[in-house]
Amino acid sequence: MGQGGIGQDIGRPDRAATDPLPLAQALIRCPSVTPADAGALGVLEAALAPLGFACHRLRFGEVENLYARRGTTGPHFCFAGHTDVVPPGPAEGWADDPFSGAVRDGRLYGRGACDMKGGIAAFVAGLADYLAAHPEGRGSISLLITGDEEGPAKDGTAKVLDWMAARGEIPDMALVGEPTSRARLGDIVKVGRRGSMTAWITLFGIQGHSAYPQRADNPIHRLVRVLHRLTVQPIDGGSQFFEATTLQVTGFDVGNAANNVIPGEARAMLNIRFNDLHSSASLTEMLHAALQAEESRYEMRVECSGESFLTQPGPFVEALQRAVRRVTGEAPALDTGGGTSDARFLARHCRVAELGAVGSTMHKIDECVPVAELRDLAALYRGVLEECLG
Repeated sequence: MGQGGIGQDIGRPDRAATDPLPLAQALIRCPSVTPADAGALGVLEAALAPLGFACHRLRFGEVENLYARRGTTGPHFCFAGHTDVVPPGPAEGWADDPFSGAVRDGRLYGRGACDMKGGIAAFVAGLADYLAAHPEGRGSISLLITGDEEGPAKDGTAKVLDWMAARGEIPDMALVGEPTSRARLGDIVKVGRRGSMTAWITLFGIQGHSAYPQRADNPIHRLVRVLHRLTVQPIDGGSQFFEATTLQVTGFDVGNAANNVIPGEARAMLNIRFNDLHSSASLTEMLHAALQAEESRYEMRVECSGESFLTQPGPFVEALQRAVRRVTGEAPALDTGGGTSDARFLARHCRVAELGAVGSTMHKIDECVPVAELRDLAALYRGVLEECLG
């Protein structure tokens, strides 16, 4: 699509522009493994500019990002996504080149077909169809596309939002096109996400000979008791929109090669996925309390990749639900499960939800999306724009 699929009249696309397949293939053919862009944002910019979008390429560190906007008035609707992909793994495991964008048996194959180059192409096709039907439009439409979602997420959406805030361009509502559908297109609208934090703990004891434990202080025993206290009881039972908080021990190490030496320290790594009953600060205090019960010296480092957030049901969420019903005939469930996404950054500024393709093949060998589903997703995104902007 970015190579001639868009019509020549600004803002008046031809019908070929409303098919997401050509643009999805062009994006997949760019091997944009994080943080490489490999031309993907150029392909997208070429598709958006003829539709009347003012495009801004924003580079932070090694990461290329794109912000594109059409219109200057409110309400301002923003579609957010990413063109970076995870590595494809061994090429011989794929039926086709993972960056070929091959179509076989009605499915589009390639890294990013599902997560989420297909979704970006569907949105562009959907908005092209929307603009063909509503050439004057209402309000503003923007796209915030990053090349740093699958990586550290330090130089992507968060920094683009800072740039947008400085220019007074924060949207009123945002839709992230992650592949959030579970079994059929549109069966899930994600209205929030759990928070995620990781803790690295080192507990210190006294090294000694295992035959004379009274002369040592075994930190392994103490750290095991700490971990038992943290895992023996559920942290909570969940809340209205969130499942229960989970704490998983993801690493344990003492670095001890000798079977007759009590080590001087023991280390553990924990990951907590938490709901809206907690914050990373309150959970950090919980960890400190469990460690302090051992009355031993310890060190702890905590990193939070995102706090929990929730977009309460209201006009925006109801508009998304109506759009899904128009296309699929069924009402979507509201959900907050799964890992983190860039919606956590948008939630600091505006109402945000996630709605995209069925995610059953994302990050897998032979990642794919049915072409019919891709086209239905484009129709769904057109419906979202009509419900949100009129």
